[in-house]
Amino acid sequence: MASKYDLIVIGSGPGGYVAAIRASQLGMKVGVVERSELGGICLNWGCIPTKALLKSAQVFDYINHAADYGVDVKGAKADFSGMVKRSRDVADGMSKGIQFLFKKNKIDHIAGFGILKKGKKVEVKDEGGKITTYDANHIILATGGRSRELPNLPIDGKKIIGYREAMVLPKQPKKMVVVGSGAIGVEFAYFYKSIGTEVTIVEFMDRIVPVEDEEVSKQLERTFKKSGMKVMTSSEVTKVDTKGAGCKVTVKTKKGEEVIDCDIVLSAVGVATNIENMGLEVTGVKTEKGKVLVDDYYKTNVDGVYAIGDIVKGQALAHVASAEGIICVEKIKGMNVEPLDYNNIPGCTYCYPEVASVGYTEKAAKEAGYEVKVGKFPFSASGKAKAAGSSDGFVKVIFDAKYGEWLGAHMIGNNVTEMIAEAVAARKLETTGHEIVKTVHPHPTMSEAVMEAAAAAYDEVIHL
Repeated sequence: MASKYDLIVIGSGPGGYVAAIRASQLGMKVGVVERSELGGICLNWGCIPTKALLKSAQVFDYINHAADYGVDVKGAKADFSGMVKRSRDVADGMSKGIQFLFKKNKIDHIAGFGILKKGKKVEVKDEGGKITTYDANHIILATGGRSRELPNLPIDGKKIIGYREAMVLPKQPKKMVVVGSGAIGVEFAYFYKSIGTEVTIVEFMDRIVPVEDEEVSKQLERTFKKSGMKVMTSSEVTKVDTKGAGCKVTVKTKKGEEVIDCDIVLSAVGVATNIENMGLEVTGVKTEKGKVLVDDYYKTNVDGVYAIGDIVKGQALAHVASAEGIICVEKIKGMNVEPLDYNNIPGCTYCYPEVASVGYTEKAAKEAGYEVKVGKFPFSASGKAKAAGSSDGFVKVIFDAKYGEWLGAHMIGNNVTEMIAEAVAARKLETTGHEIVKTVHPHPTMSEAVMEAAAAAYDEVIHL
């Protein structure tokens, strides 16, 4: 292990490990400080293992509806512990993949907790308490986030849990209250409801998935309620009594207070940044409202120190952190790079139906002063969706009426998280709505709904 590096990255999540690999490709000697598993929260306790759980739920859902496809299946049961084991095995395998990439790119894994010191130094304390100091020309902070806690909803890890515990519960709860309906909340709500848990979602805002287009929120709420899930919007959990065998959750609604009995409360109210006790105050790195302040290329106010991912302003998403890491490293090497366009970042939610979006919502586009053309194509009119038995949802597109600029795309339905990249790439290339209409899409596919929605915006839709 070297004592001096061109670059030291603190944190090995999708921001940190990607930045490290790109730096190595560019000829830099790189060390990565990580106190836990390589790959960070996303790979080990977030994006990847949750998708494995959701796939298990989807398979179980298919089996339960096999008769709809002319297949006779009887006696299927959800093996909760088996689903959890598969999820952990997938995450472990991916973490080993990061180890392989580190070896391939000659990156040193420095195990321990990293603390930033003055003079471009990083102090690392390992599990045994041994402290080693490393020097670097450049240091990237990529320490990510954790479950945010509300004062009236303290996480105890047993009855009131965060996303991490939700992935490895010792047994399946019979009843669960999910507080918060962002991506984490609705994904776990769908998973547990699909395997037989009675689920209630409590959302403080007036609709679920509140960052999405209003029509998407309404569609998802309809589908969730149709599946038997209870959805409470404009509601707030004021207290949780955990003294008994389960939990008594007091919810304040517009109509008054309601008490819900359940086994587990999942707090999914957002992410808090990991910036404590890592030397920011000592070294003078400026922060604001829990975020490290950086310029367009992720440089802090301290020379040689950078920050990326959840701890800086922007969407707390894995692909955002990765993009930021690459931009940061390439700028350090003096390459000609452009700042990241945060208005062209796709967001994906992997419940059923899936949700995917990019750019302006219809409301936000109008508020920004655009005159808009809006097109919408329901999957109920899609041959592929009908054949697949997945006709819930739609594709909605928003264009600037004057110049045809693609302002936003909002999708809800089966596999839309695989479809949103078309809109992201087209927006990056400044493709107009009319060009999308004239782009031949394959039939029958789910993706042709994008072309049909664009055609609807220009009054040229054929299949509506």
